[in-house]
Amino acid sequence: MTTTQANLGKGDIEKLLFLQQDEINSHHTYARLAKQVKDENNSAVLKKISEEEKKHYEIWNRYTRMEIRPNWFQVNLFYWLARILGLTFGIKLMELGEEKAQKAYSQLLDRVPEAKQVMEEEEVHEEELMDMLDEEGLKYAGSVVLGLNDALVELTGALAGFSFAFQKTNLIALAGLITGISASFSMAASEYLSQKSEEGEQDPLKSAIYTGVAYIFTVLILVLPYFLFQNYLVSLAFTVFNALVIIAVFNFYISVAKGYSFKRRFTEMALISVGVAAFSFIVGVVVRNVTGIEI
Repeated sequence: MTTTQANLGKGDIEKLLFLQQDEINSHHTYARLAKQVKDENNSAVLKKISEEEKKHYEIWNRYTRMEIRPNWFQVNLFYWLARILGLTFGIKLMELGEEKAQKAYSQLLDRVPEAKQVMEEEEVHEEELMDMLDEEGLKYAGSVVLGLNDALVELTGALAGFSFAFQKTNLIALAGLITGISASFSMAASEYLSQKSEEGEQDPLKSAIYTGVAYIFTVLILVLPYFLFQNYLVSLAFTVFNALVIIAVFNFYISVAKGYSFKRRFTEMALISVGVAAFSFIVGVVVRNVTGIEI
C-alpha cells in the first residue's frame, strides 16, 4: 500500500474514484467547449478550467492508483446540450451535479490534505463560469416567457372553446391557426412598442422577434393534434398534454439557466393554462346550446 493510501478506507477510495471520474469528464467537456466558443475571453476561461480539472484528476490518481477513462456519453451529452441550448444551460446543468462532489470533498478533508485546496479551486471555477455567462437568449427570456404564456393561455383556451363549438377537427385547426398566427403578430408588435417606450437595454426589434417566434412555435405544437386525429376530444386531450410538456420543458430550462424554482413556476403556469382551457370549453358548450347553431 502506498503512503497516500495508508489512512484511507474502502469508502474513501470510492469517493476519490467518483471525484476522479467527475474531473476527467469535466476536463474533456470544457476542453471541447473552449474550442467552439467564439468569445476569446470565455474560451480562455474554459481552457484554464479544463487544465485545472485535469490536474485535480491527477491528484486523485495518486491516491487511487487507477486510470479512469472519460464517460464519453456524459461528455457528449453536456457538450451538445451546451451547443444546442446555450452555454449557460449546459454549464449550469453540469454544476447541478457538483453538490455530490462537494459532499465527497467535505468527507475527505481530514484524511486527504489536497481535498481542501481542490474544493476551494472548484468554488473559484464556479464563480469564473458564472461571471462569463451572459448569453443573448437569456437576456430576452422575458420576451420568450411572454410569448409562451400568452400562446399557452389564449390558444389552449380558444381551442377548447372551438372544440365543443365546432366539433370538427379541420375547422378547429383552421380557426386555431388563424387565431394563433394573428395573435402572434399582435403580441410581437405590442412587445416592440413596450420595449421602445421603456428605453431599456433590450433591443425592441429583437424582443418582438423572440416573443413572436415563441408564440408561433407554441401555436403550431398546440394545433398539431387537430391535424392528426379525427376525434375533437382526443385532439383536445393531446393539445392539453402538449401544453403541459411545453410548460415543463421551458420551465426546466429557465430553472436551470436562471436558478428559478421549477416546481413553483411549472405549477403556476400549468394551473392557469388548464384552468382557462376548462373554462373556455364550458363557454363553448354554453354558447352552442344557447344559440343552437350547428356547423
